[in-house]
Amino acid sequence: MGEGEVISASAHYLTPTEGGGDAWSAEAASAGRRGTQRVVSAGEVAAPEGVAGLLAVEQGGQVIGRRRIMYLDGEPCELTDTYYPLEIARGTGLVGAAKIRGGAVRLLAELGHVGVRAREDVAARMPSESERAELALKADEPVLELTRLTLDADGRPIQVDVMVMPPRGQKLRYEIRIG
Repeated sequence: MGEGEVISASAHYLTPTEGGGDAWSAEAASAGRRGTQRVVSAGEVAAPEGVAGLLAVEQGGQVIGRRRIMYLDGEPCELTDTYYPLEIARGTGLVGAAKIRGGAVRLLAELGHVGVRAREDVAARMPSESERAELALKADEPVLELTRLTLDADGRPIQVDVMVMPPRGQKLRYEIRIG
């Protein structure tokens, strides 16, 4: 890894963190950078088109959504929308805009919802006008959209993350256990 280079490894975001920190801050710090985040909104929302099917809710059905902007050294670098089924998240800290100590994965585990399998899809596309503004992108700059579905041991969906980021400087790392 080059000096100051942040490599995003999905595995860091799928297991509870120790000591109450968050995975993004730790990943950035390991490269000598400063990773922060801001929760823009949280609460019940209509499931976006692609998310409804992943969470096994009817089109436009209600889910809990949390929208965050991730920053690297003070600059916006990723928009992250996370969605949870109502029966899992209603009445929990996932509904509020406050930061969740130890992260959402730890809170889900404490509630008895442990992810054992994740599927990720990555696509390149042009950003919407709001994404372009929020990420301070140039007019012709595309984005990567990473969608992660997390399933529990019974194959039930417990979380969907939709992350939008500029491809410049991005490195995604996948480690896959075979067998």
